Amino acid sequence: MSTIRTNKDVAAACDALADQCAHMAEALDVCGGPPPLRRRPAGFETLARILVGQQLSVASAAAIWSRVEQGLGEVTADAVIARTDEELRAMGLSRPKQRYLRATAEAVAEGSLDLKRLSRMDDREAHEQLVAVKGIGPWTADIYLLMGLGRPDVFPAGDLALQAAAQRLLNKRTRPDAEGLLKTARRWQPHRGVAARVLWAYYSVPPV
Repeated sequence: MSTIRTNKDVAAACDALADQCAHMAEALDVCGGPPPLRRRPAGFETLARILVGQQLSVASAAAIWSRVEQGLGEVTADAVIARTDEELRAMGLSRPKQRYLRATAEAVAEGSLDLKRLSRMDDREAHEQLVAVKGIGPWTADIYLLMGLGRPDVFPAGDLALQAAAQRLLNKRTRPDAEGLLKTARRWQPHRGVAARVLWAYYSVPPV
């Protein structure tokens, strides 16, 4: 599978994961089946939304993003560049988020970050292109590759929810760090992108 495009793609990967890993089979049983697709259109708007939402709760991220959409009208790199810091702050963006969003917008506008070309790069090269921009860290890059480009084997091991879900599912004494979780996730290749979706869904189910 070169790209995760539909819920059928997710379901097929879940079948493969359940066959190759008893823990994944357990997680899918707890969740009641395959998780949702969780795809957004590739492009600046999706990348900006991920940037705005990083390190925030789902509710806080949604509230601030709504204000950003209203404040910008159309979420484009040019629209961000055209706004002053004061205008961005009025949308609910902290100073670091303002800097990161502006740096990303400038990189896209000047062409040093070509979002269209990312789709033609392999995972490693695309990840390197993204994290070269100030403010785009490994987590943001991974989430964009997963949700914007539908990469099937990208795994954001630095995600705290994934770490907590893996700890509970695998019955570990301590929560694994990013390096440890990445090693664990090798068992889920080449479907780590869907394995991440399964773990997010599992995390949202209260333990019995």
